[in-house]
Amino acid sequence: MTHSERRGGGALACLAAALCAAASLGLAGAAQEGQAFAAQSLAAEPQAAEPQAAEPQRATGPDTRPLVPADTLPTPFVRAVSLGVEPLEEGFSASEEEFALGRRLFFDPILSGRRTVACASCHRPEFAFADNRQTSRGIEGYLTRRNAPSLFNKGLDTELLWDGRAATLEDQVLMPIENPEEMALGKAAAINRLSQEGGYPEAFKAVYGREVDEEALAHALSAFVRGLTVGDSPVDRFRDGDVASLSPEEEAGLWLYEGRGRCWECHNGPNFSDGQFHNTGVGAVDGVPEVGRFLVTEADEDRGAFRTPGLRMLEQTAPYMHDGSLATLEDVVQFYREGGTPNSHLSARIKPIRLSDQDASNLVAFLKALSRH
Repeated sequence: MTHSERRGGGALACLAAALCAAASLGLAGAAQEGQAFAAQSLAAEPQAAEPQAAEPQRATGPDTRPLVPADTLPTPFVRAVSLGVEPLEEGFSASEEEFALGRRLFFDPILSGRRTVACASCHRPEFAFADNRQTSRGIEGYLTRRNAPSLFNKGLDTELLWDGRAATLEDQVLMPIENPEEMALGKAAAINRLSQEGGYPEAFKAVYGREVDEEALAHALSAFVRGLTVGDSPVDRFRDGDVASLSPEEEAGLWLYEGRGRCWECHNGPNFSDGQFHNTGVGAVDGVPEVGRFLVTEADEDRGAFRTPGLRMLEQTAPYMHDGSLATLEDVVQFYREGGTPNSHLSARIKPIRLSDQDASNLVAFLKALSRH
């Protein structure tokens, strides 16, 4: 493996997990449709919420952040593909009007049962469209089952979410609307609202030439997410021939990533992810792994396996792993130095890595370089 290797290919980025977050009580009139849906779903709907926790968990204490962050993105928002992520250009088929509609929906709490949370509540722009919490707050303070990763470069993904439940981005963006612990509205109720309020009937008619429906809602939200791209990091520029773009420590970390550290075996391709599912031991207790991808495939070898996350923008997206259990990049590197967490289905790729403390520091420097653009 050489520094100049571009690692094109079909590697896929990390998933977008639950589009949800902070919550509130009140708004009784607006809550009825969401409450009815949530009451039914909590009893019988495991599709969008994993069964690791027997009962839904709620956050304690008030939320000090705005429930829905302001849309601080530039206007006009320029969708562009930069160095290192050129395959994303194939996902830029949406018109400016469709992208703008998806952007509006992404920040609008109209899609939650109590009108208190939005997609942006969990995937917050200030954290590279991730969340800086181990898990996020959904409707009425319910905690999501998984850490919310960055949405950047999601146009590269198939089999989304940490366990790959969603075959496409269009499938995934609707799941939080259904999830009783996240937005708790339901697709039918969402379409009903959008068909009557906020100028949405006219907007959908202008973009799609028809009334609001499930397919149009999925396309609008996914059009916005596909437009969120990031590349042109110092690592991309180094591989493109600008040898001065990395510091000596970052360059040494790149050598470790490509060599003795074996990081490239899973973290490869435009978004530094193979898009596959591996058991690294995260979440395993007393040798027993979490359910992981087994929930989807029912294949024994998938027990405890979760999607390989991408490595771009990591400095902005702590904490890490599917459960948010590792607080810093230093913690992540140490986890792999020790060979993960032993369990009955640990991947054969996960073995202790011989690194000095300086090596570990250099590897962290390399990972942080992937966050600059």
